[in-house]
Amino acid sequence: MYPQIITYLLTFIKYQEQIIRTLLTLLIGKNMFEKPTEQPVNKPYRKLQVDDLPIIEPLEKLDYKTLLKEYFNEHGKSLKPVQRRSNSKTVVPKSMNCPKCGAPSDYLYANNGDKGQFQCKVCSCLFSDKNRFSKEAILKCPHCSKSLDKIKDRKDFFVYKCKNNNCSFYQRNLKAMSSKEKTRFKKDPQAFKIRYIFRQFHIDFLPLAKQTPELPAVDLSRIYASPHTLGLILTYHVNYGLSARRTAAIMQDVHGVAISHQTILNYENSVALMLKPYVDYYPYELSDQFCGDETYIRVGGRWHYLFFFFDAVKKIILSYPVSPNRDTASAIRAIDEVLVKMKEIPKDLTFVVDGNPIYLLAQHFFAQHDISFDVKQVIGLTNDDPVSTEYRPLKQVIERLNRTFKGNYRSTHGFGSQQGSVSFVTLFVAYFNFLRPHATLEGKVPVVNPELSGLPTMPARWTKLIELAQNWIIEQQTA
Repeated sequence: MYPQIITYLLTFIKYQEQIIRTLLTLLIGKNMFEKPTEQPVNKPYRKLQVDDLPIIEPLEKLDYKTLLKEYFNEHGKSLKPVQRRSNSKTVVPKSMNCPKCGAPSDYLYANNGDKGQFQCKVCSCLFSDKNRFSKEAILKCPHCSKSLDKIKDRKDFFVYKCKNNNCSFYQRNLKAMSSKEKTRFKKDPQAFKIRYIFRQFHIDFLPLAKQTPELPAVDLSRIYASPHTLGLILTYHVNYGLSARRTAAIMQDVHGVAISHQTILNYENSVALMLKPYVDYYPYELSDQFCGDETYIRVGGRWHYLFFFFDAVKKIILSYPVSPNRDTASAIRAIDEVLVKMKEIPKDLTFVVDGNPIYLLAQHFFAQHDISFDVKQVIGLTNDDPVSTEYRPLKQVIERLNRTFKGNYRSTHGFGSQQGSVSFVTLFVAYFNFLRPHATLEGKVPVVNPELSGLPTMPARWTKLIELAQNWIIEQQTA
């Protein structure tokens, strides 16, 4: 009897569902019997959609003077400039030149009236008045292979758009819109992104430019504290995350050393200046799994961003710039600090990051400089796509690094200056890479150095690490 009642109730519930869907269809005007399509995760950092890289075709550069000579040799007469009609409303600017051969405006046709397309009489090149060409290449849509038009000029990049109405990317996005979205699109097309867009960066930054390390002019022998006292201060302040004031108090109460918190901050800045080039230029042995993320820190009463890039296998921090902006330029510099540490960039190089679009834009920037790597984005807190499912373990690794740093950073309550933030982060990275034992490395430190591992106490290891950095700087100065 009970199975019959359950069957009856299920049938009745299904019948009620049909009635509800019918009523919603009549009220809303949309078929509620269709299966709902999967919607993308709505996250604030996804407001900027980054499309795939365009087709980049090298622009064949010609010399119009050479072409004019070839024309004369072939035809026995000179190629005359364009004869313009006196009543023509279209004007070719005197400053305009052919982007392919450099022919002046006298040899340029206004190819389609006042719509902005021109043709060179010398090399037959078609181009737009909005300069669809980059300096060395033609940019084409990867979906329809049509040339892109430059539509905007921003501070760090140009914006190119595919204006081909028959583009498969454009048509697919149009068909995916609901009836309400189509109605709104007719009234306000700027509210939707349905065309292919590419951003070409012109940031004044040369990737992989291995510069000579800036060697600090700091003499730690002039400080009043002994090496052991300095090692104790760094152990309390960096290893255990005590604030400068608490470090000063414990030095007084436990060790009987009277020292002010400002002196501790001064020591911190001096040691960080000494260690930074050693940490940045150390010849790390790297794996093939890298992840990155940004976290918040307080500098001068304002939020700044710390970009960590991390070797997930060797547990080595490779990049740690602090920036007031969470932008593409900062992401580019963070990734570049990783790339310069590689002996050779592998062909299958992959960075695992979150859904922030700045990393995809950074990938585009490096691709424009013939530096290729893949970016895998782990989005949200749940595995809603195959990429997040596969690469979430690496994303969790960098999240644990962020939590470890925040445990040390929390006691500072922020920094008073940019220099103070960089100094603290530098000391944390030096501690994490060279001094901190890691559980997944069987209790070993990420960078094993026999001169450090043989010492019994942490203050002694700090002192030895500073000595190694000083000796390295002396070698660089005398090289």
